[in-house]
Amino acid sequence: MRAVIFDLWNTIAEWPHERWEEVRHQLAERLGLTPEEFDSRWYGELAAVRETRPFADVLAQLDVTPDAAGEVVSLRREVTQQGLVPVPGAVETITALRERGLKIGLITVCSEDVPLVWEETSFHGLFDAEVFSATCGLRKPDPRIYRLALDRLAVEPEEAVFVGDGANDELAGAERVGMRAVGVDSPGGELPDDWAGPRIRALPELLELV
Repeated sequence: MRAVIFDLWNTIAEWPHERWEEVRHQLAERLGLTPEEFDSRWYGELAAVRETRPFADVLAQLDVTPDAAGEVVSLRREVTQQGLVPVPGAVETITALRERGLKIGLITVCSEDVPLVWEETSFHGLFDAEVFSATCGLRKPDPRIYRLALDRLAVEPEEAVFVGDGANDELAGAERVGMRAVGVDSPGGELPDDWAGPRIRALPELLELV
């Protein structure tokens, strides 16, 4: 084993659901939409755009005024920054893995706000390779996004472990490209009930598996 690649949300950071719930309603009102209309567009037609293209492309499809666009970007950025805090044991686990000589990678499905604020977070500098869907144009479980991270780490699939909460079919996706996968059974995660592979409840448990 030469590398460990982590998912982001609900694996090493917890998405701030309560704050996002408040902001979603603010954004809907600012855009002249009902909360239901906002959700239908945000999680429907705009999902692929949000997660694979610049945020400006999302705003273009919402047809917003410059003032409203600025507010959308600002509110979304604030929520993202609030969430980009390592969960307990994350930094310690990554540090311990690096001390063993393992390369550390990240693959996350996210909107552009994550890479834009990344250098302002505690995660900056912890990884040897970071792959953000919004900047590479690929989403899990597309095999190309895993291979991109593997190439950047200069390791083969069988030499790497992928660790995630299971969203986006990411665990099976990692296995399909030849990686080993470990599920994180986190409170806000999406670990499938039928996941038969190894699972952990806290990140330090990973040190016993790799």
